[in-house]
Amino acid sequence: MCGIALVLSGGGRVVVAPSAAAAAAVAAVGIQPSDEGKGVTVDELKAALRRRGPDSLGCERLRVRADGTTLGSDGCDCGVGNGGDVGNTELCFIGATLQLRGAEPILQPMVGQSGNVLVYNGEIYGGVHVADDQNDTQSLLSSLESCCSCECHALVRDEACLCCGSVGKSKDSKTMWFGRDAFGRRSLLVHWPSPDDPRFILSSVSPPSFASNNSAPTVKVMESGEDNDFPESTNMSYWEELPCGIYSIQLKSLEKSGMCMKEACVSEVRRHDWINSSLDELIQWKRKSIVPTVDDLTSHQNSVGDYCLSQSFRNSTEADKNAAYKVLIALRESVMLRTNLNRLFQDDLNKLKDDELAPIAILFSGGLDSMILAALLDQCLDSKWTIDLLNVSFDGQLAPDRISALAGLKELQRISPIRRWRLVEIDTVLTNLKGESEHVMSLIYPSNTYMDLNIGIALWLAAGGDGWVDGSICNMQDGCRYKYKSTSRVLLVGSGADEQCAGYGRHRTKYRLGGWVLLDEEMRLDVQRIWKRNMGRDDRCISDHGKEARFPFLDENVIKTLLEIPLWDIAKLDEPVGKGDKKILREVANLLGLKEAALQPKRAIQFGSRIARESNRKNFGSNRAANQASAGSVEIHQRAR
Repeated sequence: MCGIALVLSGGGRVVVAPSAAAAAAVAAVGIQPSDEGKGVTVDELKAALRRRGPDSLGCERLRVRADGTTLGSDGCDCGVGNGGDVGNTELCFIGATLQLRGAEPILQPMVGQSGNVLVYNGEIYGGVHVADDQNDTQSLLSSLESCCSCECHALVRDEACLCCGSVGKSKDSKTMWFGRDAFGRRSLLVHWPSPDDPRFILSSVSPPSFASNNSAPTVKVMESGEDNDFPESTNMSYWEELPCGIYSIQLKSLEKSGMCMKEACVSEVRRHDWINSSLDELIQWKRKSIVPTVDDLTSHQNSVGDYCLSQSFRNSTEADKNAAYKVLIALRESVMLRTNLNRLFQDDLNKLKDDELAPIAILFSGGLDSMILAALLDQCLDSKWTIDLLNVSFDGQLAPDRISALAGLKELQRISPIRRWRLVEIDTVLTNLKGESEHVMSLIYPSNTYMDLNIGIALWLAAGGDGWVDGSICNMQDGCRYKYKSTSRVLLVGSGADEQCAGYGRHRTKYRLGGWVLLDEEMRLDVQRIWKRNMGRDDRCISDHGKEARFPFLDENVIKTLLEIPLWDIAKLDEPVGKGDKKILREVANLLGLKEAALQPKRAIQFGSRIARESNRKNFGSNRAANQASAGSVEIHQRAR
């Protein structure tokens, strides 16, 4: 996992093609020489990215002259105001690495043999082979350099491309590619050229000082209802969440525009379709079986009963027919892929000689989703390792999430008594977090509601893992209570479970108003906007500690498996809360022996940790006043201080 950035400056103008609204907003704004003006500085980007990638920091600069000549790397001295000679285009790549895979240390940006430059933030679990001793970025660069430079981008390691006849000539295309995975699991912000800062910039995160000075002036208490892929042309922020997809800019066009000098030459940002049809189907998120017939409901009532509660995990002959069992298999494989220690950077494993150190932790509320992840991690991880359960509370032992976490710990100890489970109790008071709150504001940006801030603070504190352990309930340190800071660099998070399994209260409302069809539409909307509402914000808050969040519920095969199951087997919202919502996951919990967790009601982290209550009291005086204020808007930077 890494923090990555790109600063593109020089001659030329850019038009954004994917959206008419976005194109109208930034059309014909020139990419000018790298005078930072009112914009973010490269040094500020480096400082912010280094928090995400503490192991190494690198920078590469490429210049493309108007005649098409490419000048080689100039190292880290880039983007400081001396960049664009007339007609030249400058690309400044920055990479800060948190190394989690590979046998040897690596440094980003990576430069290939043919001169290609790559900065990459993410993990590869399929599609491109990554050996156990190899790093994701190395494997990806090798694969990309084996692609031809025509539209088909076929792998042409040994044979000529059928379209253009080239053999591994990706360097000849002079194209800058950038993108974000199909569900936005990793943050990537974009600054479109503007009069105040006419550079094109991509970054994993906004620098703290810049975000606090340039965020939107008003912040609604409740969630915003704006969910368009691109914002409207009015009231645009400096940074935006880059919508999921693959994009390209032809540097040849920028070269031509440099040679045009005063002419209005244009280069466009192209958005490309996914060529993988199965992935495109997942993005469309279409379920075949939405509305049950009378026969469906009758057969369902007769077949399920208490069967799932008693069926052994190993006796799969009949259980394979059960929807919950299929989800269990998909989730277990997802957790296994994301927690395979053979793929972790060996230097990190060598540091974990003490049996009580934990290579992997879970953001843990004791609720349904985190309990399922904990039980599955226990099956996938060697029993010699401790598992850290990170739980945050703003009301001590009285917060609902603390109560459920303590109960969940007992249940995990019951189903796996040989495992060392360490519950890390992270307690704080909101009034003591002035500096931390301002820092988290910069991390959630461009998200800007109090709900975002509350969630962001809770996630940021939990990911930090700095709390206390009660040895008497965790069977550690001779039963003493002791201070502890988790060193786990990989965190499992339950994001995506509620969206796919009807876990939100609004899902029940939609079902009541419009039945199965309206429920399906609302769930599809939630999945398709998760990149904007949740994932970028959450990734930035967690990764700020030099840790990487992994999301087993958002694995492509898990999504595919859930979509293949009839909606009435996913949820049954005419049943009570804690039973019909996320019904499929409650059956999975039962298969894992988590009978108490299977009955847990849904609680969002801001309510379970009680930060929402404390925030309302601090900023508005009471919950009632906060609810009244939700009809209008408030200035977050004035009130939060």
